[in-house]
Formats: sequence, C-alpha cells, structure tokens
Amino acid sequence: MPPSPQHPAPTPRNISGEDAEDLALYQEKFRRRMPDSLDELHGPTHGVVDLPLHMAWSGMTSYGLGKPRQRMGLYRTVMHEGLHDDLPRYLDEDLLLQLWPVLRTLVGRTVRTVWEDAFPEVAGGFTGRVVGVEALGGEAVVGRFGYGPNRSA
Repeated sequence: MPPSPQHPAPTPRNISGEDAEDLALYQEKFRRRMPDSLDELHGPTHGVVDLPLHMAWSGMTSYGLGKPRQRMGLYRTVMHEGLHDDLPRYLDEDLLLQLWPVLRTLVGRTVRTVWEDAFPEVAGGFTGRVVGVEALGGEAVVGRFGYGPNRSA
C-alpha cells in the first residue's frame, strides 16, 4: 500500500536515485509479506512459542508470551524475519494492537512505516471496536481489551 498523506514514507535527505531505489525495494519486501487484513492474525496469546530457524536464526528461539520483554521480542522478530504465512500463525490482532505503541519504537523505520501505511488502525490506536465495557465510579468506560487505557464511549 502506498504511503498516505497522514503517514508519508520517510525519505532520507540527499538520497541518490540508486539509494532511493534500494529503499523502495526494501519497503516492498515487507509489503509483500503483509496479510490482507489484521483479521487474519490469529497467533497464540499465551504459552511458549518456538520459532523456526528461518525466523530465529540468531539468539532466542523460544518466547514466553507471559513475559512482556519476550512477547515484544517475539513480535519484533516475526515482523522483521517472518514470511507471509508466518505472520498469521505467530501474530495475534488484538495483541499486536495492544503492543503497538511500544512495539513501533522497537521495530525498524521501514517495518513501522509499512505496517502503519497498510493498517491505519495500527497507527491510529483505538479502532472504535468495543471489546468490553466496564463500570468505573458509575461511569461507563469502553476498554479496548478489557484492561489498560480506557476510552470514553
């Protein structure tokens, strides 16, 4: 998906034609791996995940989803190294949306730009989808995942 006015693709200053072409090819590599919709992401949300060698070729291969740092590490690794069929298998839509505000600072600029351009709901935070409603102090509050920051209905 091409960059939008809300999310222009980062372009380094004084980039030569050859370097610009390399950057475009690098971005396209990640775009081709993207699912058509976040609804396709049905990966695990708990337990231990063992990644195959083509993704976890250096460092950790097992990630405990109950541990925040390992959960972030898993998502970062899958987003950078995963192939098209890996993303739905190892990423979960709701967990990705929950992690994104921090995860976007851990992934590379190209990965961040490609994901935010492809899925505005990732970049924009709250999608308007009501997952749970909690009563706090007599006031109804909509919580995206039933916990964390609450947003008024």
